[in-house]
Amino acid sequence: MAIALPEELQRYPLTQTLLYTGRPCAIQALDEAALLTLSSALGGIVEVVSSSGDFVVEGTQLIRVYGGSKNLDEQALRKTFATGEERTFEQDPKYAIRLLVDIAIKALSPAINDPTTAVQALDQIEDLLRRLGQRRLEIGAIRDSLGALRLVVPHPAWEDFLILAFEEIRFSGATSVQVMRRMNALVSDLISALPQERHKALRHYQQRLDTTIARTFEDAEDRRQASVEDRQGLGNPQRHRDRA
Repeated sequence: MAIALPEELQRYPLTQTLLYTGRPCAIQALDEAALLTLSSALGGIVEVVSSSGDFVVEGTQLIRVYGGSKNLDEQALRKTFATGEERTFEQDPKYAIRLLVDIAIKALSPAINDPTTAVQALDQIEDLLRRLGQRRLEIGAIRDSLGALRLVVPHPAWEDFLILAFEEIRFSGATSVQVMRRMNALVSDLISALPQERHKALRHYQQRLDTTIARTFEDAEDRRQASVEDRQGLGNPQRHRDRA
């Protein structure tokens, strides 16, 4: 997850822990506004341990409270969590990417061998990453109107989204010229479209793709073909961009 524990949190003693009770389920949404109100009234700091997208079972830690003058009402805390049998898209952008990655790696399995479907999944993944890359993702430490830390919530960082979006497809599609070309175009286009602060992690994946291609394709012409940037995978090569 995205954030390290702020120093303020480490200054206060742990005063309360909330555990999940009930049947196994997924956390579908979290009412951060309500948690901020509760923690501000207490004068302490609430750390969310299990957040949107997490699967919880009996005894899983949901919340830790630091520096509280008294215990928060457990029922009020539990009401800030919406749960259900499956993950949802409402507060869990990782879930949409997860489903698209599953489609891609299933298509790339030896039993199916359908790289075109994997390329189509990468088309949709690119759309999601473009949207995420333009948003402020470092939002895990939430403060009250006076600037005091009141709520800490785990949120995925940009690097977490890229690992989810690329790693399994890169591995499963390593022998597919079509998939390598589409991934090269995807990463290059994201570098062109997104702010400078997103580029370091993207250039890391350019290097990962280069390494994968060099390791997988022994023939020089195959390596050259797999290294081309092509949004269609095979059919519409793009001009190579400067990677310096």
